Amino acid sequence: MGLISADVAKSDQSAATNLKNHVCCASSIAHSLFLCSISMASLTLSSSFCKPKPIPVSASKQTSNSPSTVSVPCKHRVSSSKTLRLVRAVSISNPELRTGPDDLVASIISKVTGTDRGVSLTNEEHKEVAEVAQELNKYCVSEPVKCPLIFGEWDVEYCSIPTSPGGGYRSALGRLVFNTKEMIQVVEAPDTVNNKVSFSALGFLDGEVSLKGKLKVLDGEWIQVIFEPPELKVGGWEFRYGGESEVKLQITYVDEKIRLGKGSRGSLFVFKRRN
Repeated sequence: MGLISADVAKSDQSAATNLKNHVCCASSIAHSLFLCSISMASLTLSSSFCKPKPIPVSASKQTSNSPSTVSVPCKHRVSSSKTLRLVRAVSISNPELRTGPDDLVASIISKVTGTDRGVSLTNEEHKEVAEVAQELNKYCVSEPVKCPLIFGEWDVEYCSIPTSPGGGYRSALGRLVFNTKEMIQVVEAPDTVNNKVSFSALGFLDGEVSLKGKLKVLDGEWIQVIFEPPELKVGGWEFRYGGESEVKLQITYVDEKIRLGKGSRGSLFVFKRRN
């Protein structure tokens, strides 16, 4: 009996020891899992507060849909030497500014068409036109005044200062009386410029104002035009008034479709070639 009791006691003691070891092992595993979950939570939380620093993006080198990979150091409990990899899409406010000249030409035409040559545009819309024009300037040929594409018949599609083309006829008061139908500029080789503004006075009386001038090349981009006194035609009446006038214009872009110019006072012009 004593031997049996001793064996039973030893067996119970061994079972208790094994049970204790299993409990300690389970506790250790649970503790490890708990620490692991905390580490993962710490990593997730740390990465959520790691924001990429602003990176200047060149409009000419980056496209709107091209992803850029940014490495951002993130300190966490798992490993301080690792970095978190973030991928973000780069977005630029004016995507058309990164396209080629054909797309820019289409863009600027769409922005100025049907705006009464810029009269109905807001300040923000004028700014958008100026931005596209500035980008097109990068594609301008060298010495555009010598380019034969400047010759031809052009519609004045836009002016950043609405009263610049047409003078008083395009002022706020003038537009109440005169409804502008066409504004045309004809540049003929070698040095002749004809401007014509067709209008309807009071809604029933048709007329036009025309100016004829001589073109003088100042340098590779700038021209000067000296105009004769304007000629006014209204109904069967025709007469001249005023005196000579002159303008200076910088050609900033020209192709088969449009011509861009900038006046000496900074006004931007968009001319569209007539078919």
